[in-house]
Amino acid sequence: MDLALNYSLIENYKNNSQKARILTEDWVKRNAFCPICGKANINKFENNKPVSDFYCERCKEIFELKSKNGNFSNIINDGAYSTMIERITSNTNPDFFFLTYNIKKYIVENFLIIPKYFFTPNIILKRKPLAPTAKRAGWIGCNINLSSIPNDGKIFIIKQCREIPKKDVISKMQKNIFLKNSEVSLRGWILDIMRCIDEIKKEEFTLLDIYKFEEYLHILHPNNNNIQAKIRQQLQILRDNNYIEFLGKGKYRKV
Repeated sequence: MDLALNYSLIENYKNNSQKARILTEDWVKRNAFCPICGKANINKFENNKPVSDFYCERCKEIFELKSKNGNFSNIINDGAYSTMIERITSNTNPDFFFLTYNIKKYIVENFLIIPKYFFTPNIILKRKPLAPTAKRAGWIGCNINLSSIPNDGKIFIIKQCREIPKKDVISKMQKNIFLKNSEVSLRGWILDIMRCIDEIKKEEFTLLDIYKFEEYLHILHPNNNNIQAKIRQQLQILRDNNYIEFLGKGKYRKV
């Protein structure tokens, strides 16, 4: 991939956000392949399409691009809260590309995809309504909390200016494809357990290691009074989908 942004496209523009959109959308159009099916290029929708920016002609997946000069923080500003919730719980929600660039060097530094099935309502943070004196008084925006997404949900295509082999990107996408067919209301529990597994730094772990997150999980799911049983259920789902390996006697290994 060519990491360079095409500076010549923005020579006649003054608005910084418009410059950023033109530079990054052009880069993705020229460089990105489809991480789902491997098609060598993806297509750009016409401007102002309300739900996404790019699509793959072969597998029909759609993608939305979010970009930033410098490093991403764990909290990403987005649009209207109600619209975002409606989108991620629908059958037509997009996968998300996240791109960071260095505007001084005009290069892309990081480019990753977060598959749509890693987005659940609990990672969307509601912002305070705009003040009565604001132009859009009462409007409620949202932020995306990337820290709530498991590590396996952040699939780098370029990381710190280094291109990740295409076959590795597609392989990582396929590893989590089992989440695609799970209901949004049930998916939250699976993702929460995946995040707990991320926090365990050992390759092999025990059921007792996971039980240490019981209090944390109860905060996330206050209406569930049998957290340990739910943990065992989710571990079985992850085992059946080859995300973890069951070693017997309450022991597991990360795959």
